[in-house]
Amino acid sequence: MMEKNLKPGQSAPISGQYALIGPRGGDTGQEITAIKGKPLPPTPKAGQSFIPVDPTKNKSGKRRMA
Repeated sequence: MMEKNLKPGQSAPISGQYALIGPRGGDTGQEITAIKGKPLPPTPKAGQSFIPVDPTKNKSGKRRMA
């Protein structure tokens, strides 16, 4: 699983569910759905980021997370 934190506004590398990560690296319990190539949405608080947790299970999302 990819563990690199992605910042708001960055393009999503894969389609699927992304967990919202707090400024200190803790899981907030919130997830968003992102589409490959589209920018990730703004976060509720400064310093938060996203990590992919569940890729879409269709033809475009078949690639494994690195």
